[in-house]
Amino acid sequence: MNTVSPESVGFSSARLKRVDQVMQKYVDQGKLPGVLSLVARRGQVAHLSKVGWMDVEAQKPIAFDTLFRIYSMTKPLTSVAVMMLYEEGHFFLNDPVAKYIPEFEDAKVFVRKTETGVELDNLKRPLTIHHLLTHTGGLSYGFDENDYVDKQIQNRVWRHHHDNPDITLEEFVHRIAMCPLRTQPGTEFYYSLSIDVLGYLVQVVSGQPFDAFLQERILGPLGMVDTAFDVPESKLDRFAVNYTPDKEKKGLDVLDAPETSRYAKPTRCPAGGMGLVSTLGDYYRFAQMLCNKGELDGQRLLGRKTVELMRSNHLRDGVCRDGNPALGFGLGFGVTLDAERTQTLESVGTYGWGGAATTRFEIDPQEELVHIEMTQLMDNDSVPVLDEMQVAIYQAIVD
Repeated sequence: MNTVSPESVGFSSARLKRVDQVMQKYVDQGKLPGVLSLVARRGQVAHLSKVGWMDVEAQKPIAFDTLFRIYSMTKPLTSVAVMMLYEEGHFFLNDPVAKYIPEFEDAKVFVRKTETGVELDNLKRPLTIHHLLTHTGGLSYGFDENDYVDKQIQNRVWRHHHDNPDITLEEFVHRIAMCPLRTQPGTEFYYSLSIDVLGYLVQVVSGQPFDAFLQERILGPLGMVDTAFDVPESKLDRFAVNYTPDKEKKGLDVLDAPETSRYAKPTRCPAGGMGLVSTLGDYYRFAQMLCNKGELDGQRLLGRKTVELMRSNHLRDGVCRDGNPALGFGLGFGVTLDAERTQTLESVGTYGWGGAATTRFEIDPQEELVHIEMTQLMDNDSVPVLDEMQVAIYQAIVD
């Protein structure tokens, strides 16, 4: 990737060095393996940096072409695929999901446990495509051991997937449909498997396998040559180790090594909510396309108005993300509604999303700013590296 002088796009070079200082601090402390950072403004990359290792044990340095598990940063690509089909007239956003995936026709909503079992309610309104895009459909991820619906997801979806690793995307989604909803659609934001369901919707509506649609319509046109649902043997040497904090949270333990990773072989279940591997450069091309309102290098994936709709807040009055009224949600990513109440440096309307292994992208339309951070660290709330890097990026804007 070519870079330009930070000053040419309104940054201070001296101040941008603070981004690297934040990255270096956490690598030196042994809390992160290695980090990549990209900062672009007005369509030009102004800062590109790397610190640390893609494999700590082997002392293998992180590189700009290192492959990362991006987990939930897959969701925005799936959402773009959905909106491309929406633009082509295949469906309306308020269409019932059951119109395309009949297994959701008899969806029920969990009410409470009873002495003899559970009480379930009928839908008061259809579960729609819009509900899935905004995580307001009542679906779950299965994270809460004490929650009845989450236990159903664990048993019927995750355990089955674990025991049957060759499960197809169709069967995976059909098993999600077997589980009751947590709430009536449209009443609550709850982060969930809904985007994985949408990946299957793309497959049903387009008549193509979901991964083939992504390759033909998004990855190929954008030149995202290293983004896929698996890592071929020829690229395994570029695939980073995934880590987790050790028990005392003073160091790192290996969670997923490239050679034994599930990503090291093809999958029959390309998960639209969590399944992609990508590079910093590839994901920048996707993010810059969104920042450019749907177009990059002559390839237009979406119309301007569609991107504007996607980055608008779609949560109705009284519904907010993570209980924070400063945070909204669009069609595929979070949206900042009140910059003062987030208590960090950003603009109203900034949008983006992150992944479980401490990866993130954000786009600030007011500042024409894109920034992306990539590392591989799971289950860590004690390393605020992304928040610190955000401050370091914004304080460097001087025009």
